[in-house]
Amino acid sequence: MILEQLAGNLFQGVVLGTVYGMATMGLSLIFGVLKVVNVGHGAFIMVGAFTSFAVFEYLGLSPVFAIPVAFGIGMALGMIFYYSSIRRLLKGPELASLLATFSFGVILEEGVKFLFTSDFRGFNWDLGKIDMGFTVLPYAKVAACLGSVIIAVLLYLWFNKTRAGMAMRSVVEDGVGARVCGVNVDWEYALSFSLGIGLTVASGVLLTMFVSVGINPYMGGEYTLKAFVVAVLGGLASPYGAFFGGLVFGLLENGSYTLFAQIPGLEPFAMTRFFSFLILLLILLLRPTGLLKAK
Repeated sequence: MILEQLAGNLFQGVVLGTVYGMATMGLSLIFGVLKVVNVGHGAFIMVGAFTSFAVFEYLGLSPVFAIPVAFGIGMALGMIFYYSSIRRLLKGPELASLLATFSFGVILEEGVKFLFTSDFRGFNWDLGKIDMGFTVLPYAKVAACLGSVIIAVLLYLWFNKTRAGMAMRSVVEDGVGARVCGVNVDWEYALSFSLGIGLTVASGVLLTMFVSVGINPYMGGEYTLKAFVVAVLGGLASPYGAFFGGLVFGLLENGSYTLFAQIPGLEPFAMTRFFSFLILLLILLLRPTGLLKAK
């Protein structure tokens, strides 16, 4: 019975891990290109969650249609924040960019609170379930998983098969050399920051497709912590590593929950957080660059 429950939770962990990976790719992309740590990451995920809620509740459309809307909103926010402040802080002390991204998060949280209040929101998007014998998987979660994989593949193809993607990679490899070869480095910085924020906001939609309740202006803090764990697992500057790290984190989180639930006196949910950050500490001690190198 325990083995069947563990197998089911591990499978669910893989599905959830794809969403975690997608939710971290934007964080890793921004750090990989600009060397800026976005500590307001969770607030952008929250914006995506409210976008999904608004599209479903007010427009009566499937959350799937909220993905391109959220991506567009994220790209616009990324451009606004980059040209208003990040551009000026790239050559400044690291603390300045940390404070700026933290400020972005606070601005977004309070702005969404003004529009939607601080009440918890949610919606019921029920497409049915599939019984796999050892676990039952809602089709909404399958859709979130497929959406995450498709976006990750599209990002990979964009980076490796388009001139714009290769130009951004050249900036990562050697900014001075890229500038000499005619690449507009400042535009690539703006595009990478905007793309990273766009991916992050879109991931908020995917998370609501997985869990469509608990949407509130301050929900991002938990996802910020998880994103940093996932990013370090996969290599902080590697978007592809972040996706791999999400799979690992999903397995660790769901698998450890099952095991801790068997121990009397322990609170499984709290222990999964403890275990996740213990793994993070060990990885930082043994391999500070993460499991995968930046690419």
